[in-house]
Amino acid sequence: MRRLPSLAAVEAFVQVARLGSIKAAAEELNLSSPALSRRVQALERFIGRPLFERRHQSIVLNEDGEKLIHLTAPLLDSLTDAIEALTSANPVMRLRLGVLPLFASQRLIPALPSLRDRHPSLHIDVDTAPHAVTRLGEGLDAAIVLASVIDPALHADRLDQNKIFPIGARRLVQGPHAVTDPLQIKEMTVFIHRDMPDLFADWSRAIGLDGIEPAAIDHFDSGQLMLEAAAQGLGVAFMHESHLLDAHDDRLVRMFAEDVDSPYSYWFVCRPRALQIKPVRLFRDWLVSLDEWAANEADPHTPR
Repeated sequence: MRRLPSLAAVEAFVQVARLGSIKAAAEELNLSSPALSRRVQALERFIGRPLFERRHQSIVLNEDGEKLIHLTAPLLDSLTDAIEALTSANPVMRLRLGVLPLFASQRLIPALPSLRDRHPSLHIDVDTAPHAVTRLGEGLDAAIVLASVIDPALHADRLDQNKIFPIGARRLVQGPHAVTDPLQIKEMTVFIHRDMPDLFADWSRAIGLDGIEPAAIDHFDSGQLMLEAAAQGLGVAFMHESHLLDAHDDRLVRMFAEDVDSPYSYWFVCRPRALQIKPVRLFRDWLVSLDEWAANEADPHTPR
């Protein structure tokens, strides 16, 4: 029988790779830093090559380490789930989901009671950290992302198609100095989400104002903060129709009436093999059916 390295050594390697820190990984595993380092070194001796580049104040995977984390992390996660299910009085299926905070608060969390009713043993670890796609298989089973295109190597389900909405404070469209003409954007600050960098340019081009320059462009990595800044009258947030409707915030309005399709959509993504994992498959099927129901409800021509 072929020899295998210590499971403790593999676990130490995966934690260091995910956290990028010996100290943080040691705290996660309730070990001292020297003890954890010895486990990683034992794995490197077993394999016969280093797995990390050790720098002055950081530790990062080298090429061999990258290959190994892709192969071992999903297996270790599956083993952890299997042990948890076997030892728990109430077996739990667990999904590690990367999701944008705004989608989570507006669409995912409000719908989760229906998922719990359908699959009471399915639980979700919600991860709102950035770069979810690059972490698939390395701490994340699946993700919900905002993008114009998806890597064809991934399994992807489009969850919506939206209009571009310039969203601002209600008071900006009221009174003698109301903002009613898109040309007035030249005198205003525009808010852009880093995941949708082309939204303002696409909107201005579509309405015949290609090249128009606002007074300033501020970039955000939080849709929730964009909406709040817009509600405070600090600028105009270029976002999606659903972002405004799902906010249910009477302080906010659509600034201009021109209809422009957005190139960006929310997508459910995972590695194709992840669909063989029951929690991923159950969540994906529920999410897609939920989205199809919402689309039918919004379409007045859908047969009842």
